[in-house]
Amino acid sequence: MNILWLQSGGCGGCTMSLLCAESPGLLDTLANAGVELLWHPSLSEASGAEVIALLERLVEGSQTLDVLCVEGSILRGPNGTGAFHRLAGTDTAMLHWVQRLADKAEYTLAIGTCAAFGGITAAGCNPTDACGLQYDGHLLGGALGKDYRARSGLPVINVAGCPTHPGWITETLMLLALQGMQLDELDAFARPRFYSDHLAHHGCSRNEYYEYKASAEKPSDLGCMMEHLGCLGTQAHADCNLRLWNGQGSCTRAGYACINCTAPEFEEPGHPFLHTPNIAGIPIGLPTDMPKAWFVALASLSKAATPKRVRENAQADHIVVQPGRKK
Repeated sequence: MNILWLQSGGCGGCTMSLLCAESPGLLDTLANAGVELLWHPSLSEASGAEVIALLERLVEGSQTLDVLCVEGSILRGPNGTGAFHRLAGTDTAMLHWVQRLADKAEYTLAIGTCAAFGGITAAGCNPTDACGLQYDGHLLGGALGKDYRARSGLPVINVAGCPTHPGWITETLMLLALQGMQLDELDAFARPRFYSDHLAHHGCSRNEYYEYKASAEKPSDLGCMMEHLGCLGTQAHADCNLRLWNGQGSCTRAGYACINCTAPEFEEPGHPFLHTPNIAGIPIGLPTDMPKAWFVALASLSKAATPKRVRENAQADHIVVQPGRKK
């Protein structure tokens, strides 16, 4: 299986994340899965005319393209021409290169939330008319259109995240190389279910505080960040507290609230990221699948039963009350 990787409107953060793949590392993972990297702008030696010649062979069909990976949103402006982003060395917009190459690919992957849904690049007034490959925010469409299908019959596979986890990329590529993927292995937003069937809440080191609704009030506190600090871990489809970053970290473990970066339009929640909107003290964004009445009842009971240790540690930056010892 071969891979062509293009970078469009983004920061390159997903490539930076991919380079942090470990146990095994990126190059060993690709080699072990029999994957050939045709070209990557940061990892490949070829440049200029060599790359343009490769792209032309792929578009013509004289060379087979198995996997097209696109990182960063597609800039459609101005007025649908894509001229805000032309591929270096050509007069052709990246929009049109991606459309032509996607028609030839066995699988097309959107790497990161920008490529999947538009992401940070599409925030605000979006002067470049940035969008995802097959989504414009939460709506189907994007650069390739809602009816696009790769040669495999699959829509764009959205390996969403900002940045996406290196394991999500390498595991998707290994699945494609070893057995392919089926439509039922993708969720409603075409994200691979092996990570999107989990929530960032699963495995969170602050879960005891969540259970007792013992909340942090400032970023340095140890407590649950849902009630006051905007944490969306109970709604975010990702396994990042199970599949830790660099083997040991995650946003919540570092003391920063989950901002649900695998979701379309996460970049514009309508309020500051570290703020939890509420009505009469009840958070507007409740945990996935949880009715409001049950949440209110559970929260009241939990707060009434909160042990002193949990309550005091929740609003401290270190453990101030040790767990008791059972006699």
